[in-house]
Amino acid sequence: MTNIHKHTPNPDHDQNQEHVHEHIHVHEHDHIHTHNHEHTQTRAVINRLSRAIGHLESVKRMVENGQDCSQVLIQLAAVRSALTNTGKIILQDHIEHCIVDAVENQDPVPIEQLKKAIEQFIK
Repeated sequence: MTNIHKHTPNPDHDQNQEHVHEHIHVHEHDHIHTHNHEHTQTRAVINRLSRAIGHLESVKRMVENGQDCSQVLIQLAAVRSALTNTGKIILQDHIEHCIVDAVENQDPVPIEQLKKAIEQFIK
């Protein structure tokens, strides 16, 4: 069986907009099985990322205006924390949808991809 995982972005939205993952399973007898699922936390993730972007832009302005380095570092830590917490929401949503779906379909590929992503995320 060949497992193909593709991400199909909606052309009407930017990269951070809601999306659907589609998994295609091709078996030896050329039968194709597809299933789709939506992430329940997409809007919350987009909102958090928007706030983090705004916060990071204000930190950039702090640097441009010569603000105190200690305050810049504190604000950078806040941005980093916001991004880490956003990552946790994405991870939880991914486990609850993609990984549950993969287990139900006996598809080991998303689990291997998750292991790699976690390794990168926690560096």
